[in-house]
Amino acid sequence: MANQDDQFKKVISHAKEYGYVFQSSEIYDGLSAVYDYGQNGVELKNNIRNYWWKAMVQMHENIVGIDAAIFMHPTTWKASGHVDAFNDPLIDNKDSKKRYRADVLIEDYVAKLDAKIEKEIKKASKRFGETFDEEQFVTTNPRVLGYKEKGTLALKRLAQALDNEELDKVKALIEELEIVCPVSGSKNWTDVKQFNLMFGTKLGASADSAMDLYLRPETAQGIFVNFLNVQKTGRMKIPFGIAQTGKAFRNEIVARQFIFRMREFEQMEMQFFIKPGTQKHWYEYWKKERLSWHNSLGLGESNFRFHDHEKLAHYADAACDIEFKFPFGFKELEGIHSRTDFDLSQHEKYTGKKLQYFDPEESKSYVPYVLETSIGLDRMFLAVFSNSLQEEELENGSRRVVLKLPAVLAPTKAAVLPLVKKDGLPEIAHKIVEDLKWEFNVQYDEKDAVGRRYRRQDAAGTPFCITIDHDTLADQTVTIRHRDSMKQQRVPISELKSLIKEQIDVKNWLMKMRS
Repeated sequence: MANQDDQFKKVISHAKEYGYVFQSSEIYDGLSAVYDYGQNGVELKNNIRNYWWKAMVQMHENIVGIDAAIFMHPTTWKASGHVDAFNDPLIDNKDSKKRYRADVLIEDYVAKLDAKIEKEIKKASKRFGETFDEEQFVTTNPRVLGYKEKGTLALKRLAQALDNEELDKVKALIEELEIVCPVSGSKNWTDVKQFNLMFGTKLGASADSAMDLYLRPETAQGIFVNFLNVQKTGRMKIPFGIAQTGKAFRNEIVARQFIFRMREFEQMEMQFFIKPGTQKHWYEYWKKERLSWHNSLGLGESNFRFHDHEKLAHYADAACDIEFKFPFGFKELEGIHSRTDFDLSQHEKYTGKKLQYFDPEESKSYVPYVLETSIGLDRMFLAVFSNSLQEEELENGSRRVVLKLPAVLAPTKAAVLPLVKKDGLPEIAHKIVEDLKWEFNVQYDEKDAVGRRYRRQDAAGTPFCITIDHDTLADQTVTIRHRDSMKQQRVPISELKSLIKEQIDVKNWLMKMRS
């Protein structure tokens, strides 16, 4: 765990040092669990959003996008169930006076069991060397099986207790598992209570006539209330999807882990409207499709896994998460949910208006079922950033810190470096910047020795450095250095654009989904 904590601290520190993420209102000592994206962070965030949008909307003829307002009629949240059921189970430690999410305490306990399993696998792998069969080991080793059974049972009991709203059983489970407060180390717990996560606000000029509103806790409802508007104006035929990216707000009492759990965050969601009875097919289809999208970025297939929900929402008939191996362990990155007809039926009930689709093939109307894919943009940012931050030992014994961001997402695609600040080299460098900036984000950098500039750009995540030297004056060629391999090649200035474009082209990256 200590090693994981150290790695995570490096991620947070690097994100600030290189202009990716800052604490919000930092000069006023900050605001808990609220963050600002800096000059590099905003570019990376935009590039992730764009990469998702292209894969989801542009590449699917039957998926369109919308941008719904953050404020919605308050009855929306009554219909969706958020007013009555959007709660987190909270528990306080009497000694530290710290508050925790009860379910997260139990999930962290299970994560520690997973870490023990990993340890056992590593030990056995060392002992048996090349003859080691991991699959056989994890299915037969008594210690591993014991840890697995303990974890599965704990999550099952948690899900049942929350499902039946038996908060006393959640507390009993925490006590039985002997879970201690991470701060005080004591087991002196209060009872578990439910806490609604929605932020309330008011709409109107005077206090007397103001309407009580909520900041939306999810973006999905903006899609559902616009279902008919989009279907009719876009002449959409089922199956079809509506995608949206945007801010959502949750009053997380136990917000933590940097930008993993924030009070103001951004979602990228797509609601896919389907014929009742076809949900199983589309559930499997979107599981496969979404995992392929993640894998196209080359973050490492072993860093992703599916986790089926033990506890299903009362309206869902299937739900799973794509989990990613963050520096603090496997956690949810994206949810794929089969929501049946709950959302549209609820809005029908509360508005008295029909939200149905007339199926010309069946010659009948019905309320479509919905298959949802929902990913946190900030979590995706953290997954990409933390996975890319690496420290390498070089052949000469020195070390370098490098941010190996997928080139398609990197904020700055190339840095243009004149070897010296004289002899006409800066002028050629500026000319190259002028030419390339129409296609890509590029940066001019002339400060310090060129080796130091390379290191700086490596740490900032820039995939290419273009160096202009005295030979450039004679033959119009430059040196292009590749961040990941540190290899250098001599190329004509005229070929720079096509060379960089090939490496960062969205099409080339997304085509990996089809291979």
